[in-house]
Amino acid sequence: MNTRRRFMLTAVIVALLGIAMHAHALDSKPVLSLDMAKKMADACEAKAKAEGWNLNIAIVDAGADLLLFRRMPNAFLGSVDIAIGKAKTSSHFPFPTRMIANIAYGEDGKGGRVPGIAHVDGVIAFAGGLPIKAGDALIGAIGTSGATADQDEQCAQAGIDAIADMLK
Repeated sequence: MNTRRRFMLTAVIVALLGIAMHAHALDSKPVLSLDMAKKMADACEAKAKAEGWNLNIAIVDAGADLLLFRRMPNAFLGSVDIAIGKAKTSSHFPFPTRMIANIAYGEDGKGGRVPGIAHVDGVIAFAGGLPIKAGDALIGAIGTSGATADQDEQCAQAGIDAIADMLK
């Protein structure tokens, strides 16, 4: 085999190995699946039913795209967008929306470090949205609305707790 053909064959092999390694790296990134989202929504809904709350439940992926939405019977229609907004806020800023509220209003409600953040379109600055992380990787977020902010957050946490074994 001449030198040019050897070089071309080597280049093709290296390129194929690079593609295979890149594909493996993509496969190893944790992803929030629809089955995981369903399990979360089921746990969140069970908690809400047990407490007598009617909630809207939204789960988004790491890019803040809606993966699952569930509206319990008699949940406020006005809370639909709030639940989705809480999930998207916790995906855009990988923190609980309670923390966004503290940044905006302060823990005492008298003014936070960045009060203007509460007025940014699409940012929800009260509890009920939580990021979903697999280790240090953000894989999505859950937002609930329809009860008090604290109760919303409890249900969101119940959803995350339901898949805790899958997040390791």
